[in-house]
Amino acid sequence: MLLLILVFAGLVFGTIYFIITIISKYNLKTKLVVSGLISGLIFFIFYISGFPLTSYYRQIFKNNPYEFTEFKSFVFKYGVRDSMANTYNSATGEYQYLDNRDSLIKTYLYLNKSELLYLHHKAGELGFWDFPSNEPSNDTTTLGGVKALRYLMQFNYQQKSKTVLFETSYDGSESLKAANSKMIKEIEKVLAEAEDRQKK
Repeated sequence: MLLLILVFAGLVFGTIYFIITIISKYNLKTKLVVSGLISGLIFFIFYISGFPLTSYYRQIFKNNPYEFTEFKSFVFKYGVRDSMANTYNSATGEYQYLDNRDSLIKTYLYLNKSELLYLHHKAGELGFWDFPSNEPSNDTTTLGGVKALRYLMQFNYQQKSKTVLFETSYDGSESLKAANSKMIKEIEKVLAEAEDRQKK
């Protein structure tokens, strides 16, 4: 997607520069400056109108309050409301989860720097830093009487931390629920891949 954005930006700048070259007698420096200003204006208009490509720039230039250079640990817990038996802590590597037979498996799982960096970037991309800290539900069941799952996601940094408690039956906005679900899937994917790697 980054390559697509760069190509798009190049085409916009090139087209504007070509038009200015044809219709004006400005020197090279003036043409480049004018082309750059017009290109910037076009991107700004796309940005505020929600143009899909420019949405990627929003995260790049957004003031991120959490820097990976200050990252300390990551904690993930989930389960039914009264028993969040599945837990992972990147600081200690402690990992426990219920298998298909409801047996509690206790082991150690270590994520490498690239995996932690991936989760840090995914959190930023999905807007995790702006999620409400508590996303509960008044309903303790989902369809079919199955208990709703509760997830705790926590990123710890040197100066601050961000914790989100999310329940699958949360009755908030659909976009927020979708972002939470996506973040959970990304975490589960990283843990599963790390577990497979460690078994080899």
